[in-house]
Amino acid sequence: MSEKNRQGKRTARERLAAEREKHDAAERRRRTLIVGASVVCVLGLAAVIGVVAANVGKDAGSDSAGPVVAPSGAQGKDALVIPAGQDGAKSTLTVWEDFRCPACKTFEDAYRSTIHELTDAGKLKVEYHLATIIDGNMGGTGSRNAANAAACAQDVGKFPAYHDVLYQNQPPETDDAFAKNSRLLELAGKVEGLDTPAFRTCVEKGTHNSWVAKSNEAFQKGGFTGTPTVLFNGKNIYQDRTMTPAKLKQMVEEADQG
Repeated sequence: MSEKNRQGKRTARERLAAEREKHDAAERRRRTLIVGASVVCVLGLAAVIGVVAANVGKDAGSDSAGPVVAPSGAQGKDALVIPAGQDGAKSTLTVWEDFRCPACKTFEDAYRSTIHELTDAGKLKVEYHLATIIDGNMGGTGSRNAANAAACAQDVGKFPAYHDVLYQNQPPETDDAFAKNSRLLELAGKVEGLDTPAFRTCVEKGTHNSWVAKSNEAFQKGGFTGTPTVLFNGKNIYQDRTMTPAKLKQMVEEADQG
């Protein structure tokens, strides 16, 4: 074999070796990146689990402290219903809601005036059930603290007005502003006659916290898919995409006449 041919084969082998080394190096980098990404995902999941576990433990302890004190005028099984409207109304709207829930605010903003019109006319009774699923999903205590404050408002007959104020001033879902009693007391100032020493004490002591926890437990056991859950005479109407405030009003009017 000539020197020229030997040189050519050696050059080809060197090129192949270089390509293999380049490929192997790329493969090693790829594997390193995959392993690194996997570690980050696992650590991130562990952090989330740790935060959730810490919050759950914290909430459970504070919720279970003290007796279950139902707000004044509460009705239904275990006194977990806050009523609005007249007991003699022929139609009942059952609402499961969470004061941190954006979808609940959307529902309230759309239906608020219609519901008030129908309850004021004695044609509709609303049964409010309070849940704290956003606290469970996002962490924090804003759902619970707002629900407790709303129950405190119920004690003095101011639940409907304060209920509306909370939704009209709902913070973003990730902002746990309702966890601060100072914010809840500030909003109480928007309801005439609500910001009293008795109301403040009820809010600051979390008088109804255990009641709120029991209400949320009832929500979890009820098999509901989320908040708001809205039932008209027992039928879920929130899932009805054709439902509107006008249609709800028509349904109530027809039931009242029948």
